[in-house]
Amino acid sequence: MAHALSRMALMTAVTLGTFTATNMAQASEAACEWTPERAVTFIVPWGTGGGTDANARRLASLLEQEMDVPFNVVNRTGGNGVVGHTALARARPDGYTIGAATIELSTMHHLGLTPLTWQDATPIALVDQNPASVVVKEDARWDSLEALLEEARENPGELTASGTAQGGIWHLALAGMLQAEGLPPDAIRWVPSQGASPAMQELMAGGVDVATPSLSEAQHLVEQDELKALAYMSDTPNSSLPDVPLTADVLDSGWTQSAFMTISGPGNLPEEMTCSYARAIEKITSSDAWAEFKASRGSEVVFEGPEQTAELFRETDQQLGEVINAIGLAR
Repeated sequence: MAHALSRMALMTAVTLGTFTATNMAQASEAACEWTPERAVTFIVPWGTGGGTDANARRLASLLEQEMDVPFNVVNRTGGNGVVGHTALARARPDGYTIGAATIELSTMHHLGLTPLTWQDATPIALVDQNPASVVVKEDARWDSLEALLEEARENPGELTASGTAQGGIWHLALAGMLQAEGLPPDAIRWVPSQGASPAMQELMAGGVDVATPSLSEAQHLVEQDELKALAYMSDTPNSSLPDVPLTADVLDSGWTQSAFMTISGPGNLPEEMTCSYARAIEKITSSDAWAEFKASRGSEVVFEGPEQTAELFRETDQQLGEVINAIGLAR
């Protein structure tokens, strides 16, 4: 499991602007000549103001410039992502609805929230990937991830962590890491929160011992010496905090885990439309405008085409499904 998850992180280091030979052959065959002739609806399954919304709105504005039609962002929230993902997957596959399908499309069905899976949508491109981190208070007694895990091994269930709702990606990142290292997945007990920001506030107040947000979410507090980053769940250093140890290096399992956002279309989106959108998005993610936007958020620029994005969904579905089952949340 850990090897495959490490491979997921490795995919983000691939040079931008490269499709696989298969992608290129398919794109050539379909010619990628389709373009929308009227406004496109861009569904975001999460609320305004969050990272997914910010990425989607910036990308939508650049797609407007690239494809010369409006891209109207619509936040379809509810059901922990179920409402928006369902609206996206079941829309008419005519090219006039796309959206921000996130990692939750690979986990919601395991949690019993919906029968919908990633296979009900059409993956177009990976555009955002944020590995989890392991952060503690600056004055915490642990100076390394290994020391933290050793205490959890010796005293299972005594330490607490937070970062999102139960079964959310940052919970699964921690539970998966513990399991990969041979500990019970609840060796550090999870305390649900309404997101990374309140979890980090709870951490600084002493209400929990650990938080596992993305490193970009924790970056400001780490730089201000309010929090200490023990690890980055990746095999590639973060350019903003390059000295944070990588779990791929310090853990025997090599465990890594990221949240990610894709641009996807409804199920059965025609190949010509899929590759036309992928080509436009590839151009955008290679632009200075996109690089500046990502740098402002402390995130790395990533791009993967349709086949690689589908494989990422498939691997994540299998791996996190196993974690969800191990922590007793499978339904």
